[in-house]
Amino acid sequence: MSRTLSRYLAREVFSATLLVLLAFLALFAFFDFINELDSVGKDGYELHQALIYVAMIMPGRVYELMPVAVLIGTLYALTTLARHSEITVMRASGLSTWRLMRILAAIGSVFVVLTFVFGEYIAPPAESAAQQWRLTATNSAVSQQLRSGLWVKDGPLVINVRTLLPDRTMEKVRIYGFDEHYALSFLSEAEKGVYDGHHRWRLESVQQTRFHGDRTELVSLPEFIWHSELTPEVLSVLMVVPERMSVANLWAYIRHLKENQQNSDRYEIALWKKVVYPFAALVMMALALPFAFSHDRMGGVSVKVFLGVMLGIGFHLLNGLLSNLGVINAWPPALAALTPSLLFLAAAAVMLYAVERR
Repeated sequence: MSRTLSRYLAREVFSATLLVLLAFLALFAFFDFINELDSVGKDGYELHQALIYVAMIMPGRVYELMPVAVLIGTLYALTTLARHSEITVMRASGLSTWRLMRILAAIGSVFVVLTFVFGEYIAPPAESAAQQWRLTATNSAVSQQLRSGLWVKDGPLVINVRTLLPDRTMEKVRIYGFDEHYALSFLSEAEKGVYDGHHRWRLESVQQTRFHGDRTELVSLPEFIWHSELTPEVLSVLMVVPERMSVANLWAYIRHLKENQQNSDRYEIALWKKVVYPFAALVMMALALPFAFSHDRMGGVSVKVFLGVMLGIGFHLLNGLLSNLGVINAWPPALAALTPSLLFLAAAAVMLYAVERR
């Protein structure tokens, strides 16, 4: 009976969650497409290119929406079962609260794995490819908000890249080298920089100015090899927000920032969120569980689904709010990432306790 019951509950939860997820994806795809219409017709950006771009960012939407879809899908499935008195029959047949929680935890573990796979292996490359596609379609380049371009510190070197193309090729590169006394020792200017693999950038058509005390020396080089931990994947942070990056790329960029004594709080919080976020599916299922013991027969499902939508939106907003507050107030990254899930888990425990006491 246990296996049959588990399969039945899994089928109900999976089908409801899939339906909710598809509905959310259709809604967000529509809004994303409407947002892209402002750019259609400019710089050669065409309608079909906008549609392809919207399709390419959908894996990221799946990752973002999965916990909310799990909450609403589980809430709908359990509330429907309670409305039809099926939960009452199951409990009368010996189904305890702890046993139901174990069944839901087993179902939720599938969503945890799916969320992790989308967040680590599907969404980051899809997001990066989508941004490259859009930049190429609009004939744009990647740069920081500064007019002088991108500035990066790499050990004793400070690098200025005027333009970073969608294929990560650099144009108009300047490398400032400093000695142990922080005095400028050389300045290299290159027309182009191409990543050569093995942590090497090959700079072409280089003009290097060397400073020797009271005199300078100008040297022309056909190419210059710049050894750096700044790979194209690390530089991809310019096109992908930290929350959409993979754990490996986040870890590499955090290490780079720390080696150069730069603030890495935003990226550390994003790293912790990437680790914790898949388990939000379990928290959402725990939050939906108390509604399984509700016996409202009339008008209960729609109200509780609406409540689930509000809870899901609240979780999403709280997640973003605490991340920003964590960066502003220099909170421990783990605290900023874990707090939303812990708060909602505590709320689920209080609700379940109150239902069990009645």
